[in-house]
Amino acid sequence: MIFRQNTEGLYGGVEWTNPSDQVYDAFMTHKKFGDNFKWCPREELAISTRIFTKKYTTRIVRAAFEYAKKRGFDKITVCEKPNVIRETSGMMLKIAQEMSKNEYPDIWVEDVNIDAMMMWLTKNPENYNVIVAGNMFGDIVSDAFAGLIGGLGFDTSAQFNPETGIGVFEPTHGSAPKYAGMYKVNPMAMLLTVRLMLEWLDEKQSADRLEKAIAKTIMDGKVRTYDMGGANTTLEMAEEVVRNL
Repeated sequence: MIFRQNTEGLYGGVEWTNPSDQVYDAFMTHKKFGDNFKWCPREELAISTRIFTKKYTTRIVRAAFEYAKKRGFDKITVCEKPNVIRETSGMMLKIAQEMSKNEYPDIWVEDVNIDAMMMWLTKNPENYNVIVAGNMFGDIVSDAFAGLIGGLGFDTSAQFNPETGIGVFEPTHGSAPKYAGMYKVNPMAMLLTVRLMLEWLDEKQSADRLEKAIAKTIMDGKVRTYDMGGANTTLEMAEEVVRNL
């Protein structure tokens, strides 16, 4: 399971091209900015920010710990880059380490850089159960992990707001609009997302039944969409799951 902070970081949208005097002067107060970029004409300069807050970094890290605790895992993996991105990645790692020490003493924190994670996920995926990251690195690692389970046609995702109790569930690939009207997209990602939703709603029996039907459909291999090496349609795949259900 990958926990990805979904509202901050590089995807927060705080960025400029040809920044105003106020923005440019503020960045120039940082020595590294002045030393490395003052040569660049302002109209040729683009700046994107990577903003983490303690409140929401703590929230996503706690969600990872709670998931690990509920399922009996003794480790979470922080997938960031604190040796280079010291302030933001460093904040997430420090929060996780302090939380482990003070609140979850039975769960230890593993620190793996995003670039190394790409290798280790491919080489030893069985070593990872719960991964937590900021928005950009979480996006990267989730797509990499999707490749290990058969592609985006099998990958699920959900967004939660613990303050409102609202969850939004969707396949990782979204609605796959480029395939609209072709009836070829693998529906397993959507069906597995439904399973995830049922689990979240504490409908465990229904979730287990659906998962077993999906597993039988895949194991039988009689009906397969294009990404599984077959030529069946989205609906034919779904109907086979229903039969097995």
